[in-house]
Amino acid sequence: MNEQVLKYVKRTFNILTILGLVATIVGGIYLWRIGAFQNQEALRQVILAHHYMGPLIFFCLQILQVIVPIIPGGITMAAGVLIFGPVWGFIYNYVGIVLGSLLLFYFGKKYGQSLVKTFIKEKSYNKYMGWLDKGQKRFNIVFTLLILSPVAPDDALVLIASQTRMSWKYFTLVMFLCKPLPILFYSYFLIFGGDFIGHFL
Repeated sequence: MNEQVLKYVKRTFNILTILGLVATIVGGIYLWRIGAFQNQEALRQVILAHHYMGPLIFFCLQILQVIVPIIPGGITMAAGVLIFGPVWGFIYNYVGIVLGSLLLFYFGKKYGQSLVKTFIKEKSYNKYMGWLDKGQKRFNIVFTLLILSPVAPDDALVLIASQTRMSWKYFTLVMFLCKPLPILFYSYFLIFGGDFIGHFL
């Protein structure tokens, strides 16, 4: 990627991030004013007012938040379950995040190190890439274990993996097989965890 294209990409992602932040604030104020935060049913009605558009917008948001850091993924995953219920909320979260990860892996492969370093600090990039000193197989194992973790920086890991010899087949299998666990954690623990802990206190 040449310097001019890289500058364009950085500017585009920065603009999208700012717009996403503004939209999040405006949307949050609107939802607060209609009482959606105090009433889960009011929140559901806002999203599901249009039978197809509500799920589609949320699904696209899940894909986008993987690629562009607009809002924390944990928040949108919990929102998915609150709005669409435990089954469909999980499905929208799962499919959207996996597709977003596949797209991010593709962009990393296509545009290379210059794009990756746009989102990852030099120090972190060198640390992650240092795992390759012990071989691609060892890197793949560490990558898989971290993707299983609910607290790992998934977006950064995906971008780092795109700079290695990791195959599309291996990456896709890891995403489809390992993402359910952290998604379940965020989707349910962040919602019901407080009540669960409070039960034992």
